[in-house]
Amino acid sequence: MSYTALYRKFRPQDFEDVKGQEHIVTTLKNQIKADRIGHAYLFCGTRGTGKTTIAKILARAVNCEHPVDGSPCNQCRTCRAIQEGTSMNVIEIDAASNNGVDNIREIREEVAYRPTEGRYKVYIIDEVHMLSTGAFNALLKTLEEPPSYVIFILATTEAHKIPITILSRCQRYDFRRITQDTIAARLKELMEKEGNDVEDKAIRYIAKAADGSMRDALSLLDQCIAFYLGEKLTYEKVLENLGAVDTEIFSGMLRKILEGNTSGAIKTLEEIIIQGRELGQFVTDFIWYLRNLLLVKTSDNPEEAVDASAENLARMKEECEMLDAETLMRYIRIFSELSNEIRYASQKRVLVEIGLIKLCQPVMETNLDSLYDRVRVLEEKLEKGLVLPDRSAEGRGDPGTQPYGEEFFSGDFSHDRSAPEPEKKPEKAAPEDLQYVRKNWNSIIRETKGLLQQMLLESTPKYDGNTGEPVLYVEFRNFLAQTCIDNPQSTELLRQAIRKKIGKDVEVKMILKNSEAGKGPAGLAEISVDDLIRQNINMDITVENMDDE
Repeated sequence: MSYTALYRKFRPQDFEDVKGQEHIVTTLKNQIKADRIGHAYLFCGTRGTGKTTIAKILARAVNCEHPVDGSPCNQCRTCRAIQEGTSMNVIEIDAASNNGVDNIREIREEVAYRPTEGRYKVYIIDEVHMLSTGAFNALLKTLEEPPSYVIFILATTEAHKIPITILSRCQRYDFRRITQDTIAARLKELMEKEGNDVEDKAIRYIAKAADGSMRDALSLLDQCIAFYLGEKLTYEKVLENLGAVDTEIFSGMLRKILEGNTSGAIKTLEEIIIQGRELGQFVTDFIWYLRNLLLVKTSDNPEEAVDASAENLARMKEECEMLDAETLMRYIRIFSELSNEIRYASQKRVLVEIGLIKLCQPVMETNLDSLYDRVRVLEEKLEKGLVLPDRSAEGRGDPGTQPYGEEFFSGDFSHDRSAPEPEKKPEKAAPEDLQYVRKNWNSIIRETKGLLQQMLLESTPKYDGNTGEPVLYVEFRNFLAQTCIDNPQSTELLRQAIRKKIGKDVEVKMILKNSEAGKGPAGLAEISVDDLIRQNINMDITVENMDDE
């Protein structure tokens, strides 16, 4: 007898054998027991989650002569005929290859005839999203009002491609991805039935690699068993057969990245390639490893968040102390982008090497998350005593000047550079500096904010360059500026804005000039800046005004 693949050999034959879809199984069993069977069902979900399997079980259950708690007995003549594929009551259609209007018209003609045996004629249309627009339109009327003895079961992996007119006529059931624990338990159960010796760690890795698909898990397990036929299937053998990489290698790779050891990371990648590992799988698994690290880093109960052995979890906790969450997210971003690029690339190795260099050398990127990583590297150097060099002498033409001093590499720190130097007071502004301020007045105003900025937009800067210490006068014309004049903080904010622009300190005085007959808002006479300057020097002078230019 020819060999039958595991996923076909152990396909569930009744509702009780279906794993991970209890919410759907319970609903369908209750409908069958209460005789409340719908006329159209839509099964949605990713590959290998049991859509076609449950559709076939439902087709047997509604026609079974002796149903047991809503499940088919699989012993009566009708059940056996459906299982063997000889029943005329269950018609399976692959919409990928039968997607035209003529195919649907044939169905419409066939539904006019009653089933030859059993209660219902069941149409199972797989990959229904592949039907053409015309075929969907041809199906509409039949799907809405089929004969009482017809049931339509539509299965698809892409429900968003199905017209809303079809969706509204069906009972929709969304199939969940099967959990890793459920898949692992099922694989272990089947291996015991088969008498195969498989390591638990190997089963758990296959369950994780299946990504929620029971069929994929059985196919991978079948592949590994065939490669090591007659031998115990261990975790290492599964990794070798699937082209995957061990967790310890990811840990070593990450530590080299954190050290900035680019050559070491590339050498580790070289070893992985020599071992015959598939680079696309390496990228995917490394993203998963970084994801687990992020969960350990941010979770209060890492034991529950990550499925890992106590040894691996302890190592991951140690690595989490070496870096922050922002750095981890940067690593995940870079490798996620790499995962999309490498799929169709001809030079996969080069792309992976570039990705590793980006991780090791955050200075190569200029976005925000790489900045966090660069700060982390600087902090680590400071903790180790590697003080940043004094570059003030660069560009002076000294023959001995280097980007980094010798003590940076040798560890000689006999003179203490970490002691903070006393803050130097900025120089006093000269008359030519005030002239520069006047010409760039608008750009200085932009450094302020709020009411002060609004009032400064209506002000005029003037200065007295004939006295020993130059003074910048700011003449306001709006009486609302009195609030700013009375607030010393406003003067200081303006001084800081000027200091930021010219790097020198300026004495600032604010004056309010009333534009109406020299009277202020309270009827008090106001003095102009020009008058004030003349009083200070006791002589006639010409005052430069920005409005004159």
